[in-house]
Amino acid sequence: MDKKERQRLDAILSGLKAAYPDAKPGLDFTNPFELLIATMLSAQCTDKQVNKVTPALFRDCPNPASMAALGEEGLIPYIRSCGFFATKAKHIIQACLILCEKYQGQVPQDRAALESLPGVGRKTANVVLANAFGVPAIAVDTHVFRVSNRLGLAQATTVEKTEKQLMERIPEQDWSDAHHWLIYHGRQICSARSPKCGLCPVAEHCKNLAGPTQKSVAK
Repeated sequence: MDKKERQRLDAILSGLKAAYPDAKPGLDFTNPFELLIATMLSAQCTDKQVNKVTPALFRDCPNPASMAALGEEGLIPYIRSCGFFATKAKHIIQACLILCEKYQGQVPQDRAALESLPGVGRKTANVVLANAFGVPAIAVDTHVFRVSNRLGLAQATTVEKTEKQLMERIPEQDWSDAHHWLIYHGRQICSARSPKCGLCPVAEHCKNLAGPTQKSVAK
């Protein structure tokens, strides 16, 4: 990477940081277990909708043991409005049983252990690691994929390659924050169909690649 490109990337990151100084996770949670479950529920569902259903769920099932005791049929009424509820219920109950059996009811801080849980892929693991445990990570969802490729922070056609490039181009200490900056920017300015380029705080540094549309982002 030449000096000019490095300066362009730094200008984008600085601009996003200034534009979204209070960027934070969109999911409501108070501990790693709640974040894990909320993130699993957020697949193909909005954070807003997940936040509507989790208060009652976490009130009645505050830990893996109590949630596992519900069983799939008992869990479904809580999460039906989140979409794909049957599959999510199956994965959540299986994951809770494993947490009880292998991890003493605690969410592991190890990436491989997280990704071994049913319904948990790299994106979900990154969200939990970054936001629950403070481990530097970049979770690539649809917003991060779209915005980073449009801006030219990445030039990739897959989630995996996008994450790798972002990790190479963004300072490690900014990985977790950059994830939230990109999500906020994708929701408020750089939308999928009608981006508000005239309002973009980093428009002058944008390569406007109109990157590929990622129809299905990893869990």
